[in-house]
Amino acid sequence: MLVLNNEITAGVLTMPDVVRALEESYRDLTAGVAVCRPRIDLSLPVDERVYRWGTMEGGSARTGYVAIRMKSDVLTEVTTGSNRTQEKYCVQPGSYCGLVLLVDARTGEPVALLNDGLLQHLRVGADSAIGAGFGAREDARVLGLLGSGGMARSHVDAFRTVRPLERVQVYSPTRTNRERFAAETREKHGIEVVAVDTPEKAHEGADIVAGCTDAVGSVVLGNRLRPGTHITCIGGHLDAEALRRIDVWLRLGSASTPTSTPTWATDDEYVTYRARPDDPVWQRHHHGKQARRPPHTARVVRLDAVLEGRARARDNNSQVTFSERGNIQGAQFHAIAALVYERAREHGLGREIPREWLLQDIRD
Repeated sequence: MLVLNNEITAGVLTMPDVVRALEESYRDLTAGVAVCRPRIDLSLPVDERVYRWGTMEGGSARTGYVAIRMKSDVLTEVTTGSNRTQEKYCVQPGSYCGLVLLVDARTGEPVALLNDGLLQHLRVGADSAIGAGFGAREDARVLGLLGSGGMARSHVDAFRTVRPLERVQVYSPTRTNRERFAAETREKHGIEVVAVDTPEKAHEGADIVAGCTDAVGSVVLGNRLRPGTHITCIGGHLDAEALRRIDVWLRLGSASTPTSTPTWATDDEYVTYRARPDDPVWQRHHHGKQARRPPHTARVVRLDAVLEGRARARDNNSQVTFSERGNIQGAQFHAIAALVYERAREHGLGREIPREWLLQDIRD
């Protein structure tokens, strides 16, 4: 089994690779040759904090790979002025633990263990790009970006694979962060990138508005959206007016339904099991309490219908469109991890753990 870190992933994977891998994985789901389950969290109160163990998994009969992604996080929520954000760490602030175990379904052998950090940023950005590829106007050139961290960076990379962006307007609460992001993005992509001092200015004239923040509250402002805007939001929420203005809601997929227990099927992005559900700590943690639901006024379109030509994600240039992944995270990690593994094996990269360490002669 190969142990593959973020540096190896960065060396063998590009954003266009990830977009293609996810599109193929979604087609596998649509064709019924792949399965996945939604993210499942086990949450425990720990003093004033919350411990969360989160997993998601999926696999494809076409590729022959299965993967489970595992996260171990200690969570806090922090209020600074009017902003409330979720912070996380493992062991100590600034360090994190997320792993992807990749298995060859043809032999049952565990073949790779990967850090999930870069994979996470790449797959979320690519997922938003797939939605924008179907939902954004063809002439979309201006991106309004809310957030200036790693997710914001991956989203610029991803959106540029589906639309020729010419300008990015970025807002985040800390001035130095947004200005550094603007400078780095200008140098990397050679396009106009402007750090703005209010979220309202990030929306002005934007063809695509993307929430890429760890904020708990609303970040996409409906009264600032112009006709024809496409929206994605992987951090924070849409305010009530933004929800009201959505004409088309594109859902990229839903997790597989258990054949043994069909009633377990869910459209929710994740399922949470809580220890001590009456503990006061839950009243202080608001992240994830709101399930994302399309407004009744929006036309809901599923990606399988778009791929099969039965529906369109945009009918005209005045519609406000929104895309969201659904709960198919498990279908993403096996596709991307398999690609990293195969390229790392081809180039002799990674640290090897002897197979014998992972096998046993006692039947489990």
